[in-house]
Amino acid sequence: GSTGSTGRTGSTGSTGSTGSTGSTGSTGASSAPAATITFLARLADGTARVRPSPDAFAHGELPLPPYIARPDGATAEDRERYQTIYARAPGSVAAPTAGLHFTDEVLAALAARGIERAALTLDVGLGTFAPIRDDDLARHVLHEESYSIPEATCAAIAAARADGRPVVAVGTTVVRALESAWDDTLHSPRPGSGLTRIFLRPGHTFRAPDLLLTNLHLPRSTLLMLVCAFAGRTRTLAAYRAAVARAYRFFSYGDAMLLTPESPRAAALLTPESPR
Repeated sequence: GSTGSTGRTGSTGSTGSTGSTGSTGSTGASSAPAATITFLARLADGTARVRPSPDAFAHGELPLPPYIARPDGATAEDRERYQTIYARAPGSVAAPTAGLHFTDEVLAALAARGIERAALTLDVGLGTFAPIRDDDLARHVLHEESYSIPEATCAAIAAARADGRPVVAVGTTVVRALESAWDDTLHSPRPGSGLTRIFLRPGHTFRAPDLLLTNLHLPRSTLLMLVCAFAGRTRTLAAYRAAVARAYRFFSYGDAMLLTPESPRAAALLTPESPR
């Protein structure tokens, strides 16, 4: 598996996991020089497109999810914990929280077992916090997100496919990037950068990940829809009921689960005789 990532989000490895890396914000600094934000356009979803000056990030605060109550702003502990250890470039409005479970020690243990790690970047957008308000899912529009997938990551996925090894996506961010860039003729994602509004919901056929490591998500969220699409609605809701009964922690600072899709390929990849 692979768990790496290099930027806003993600990674995919020859044998198993894909993580995310992006950095999720900046903290305030009263001594920072003045910054400017140029208004460009108002968008149909009620947001605006703006261009910040290079020093604008010095004036911000860590963008915690709305369900984490911090009346006085993010704490020093939040600034350390609400960031993956492989975060690099700023740009996301939220941490790829599946990656918060990984420490240097965990990554070293995976490497010692021969589990490869590869990286990609996805800038998590505001849509990750937006609830689904319409029962007709076709009318729900996600905010646009940018992503970048290196050639080395695409090559690692193609090699895993050729060898029959599983690719594990660490986080829904990784899945969105990989599915947006997937090329059926290459049997891997296309390398490069792009923009996506992909809404992965029941009925979607996943091409990239064989397994998904993800946290327990909010009800009526696009993230929960993605999980239901990947693992099946019945299995997902049964897992959530078990998590509630056993007092597992939900959301960003919560517990994670490793999901398999409802497919013969996934079952074959998890047999003891399968290559790693």
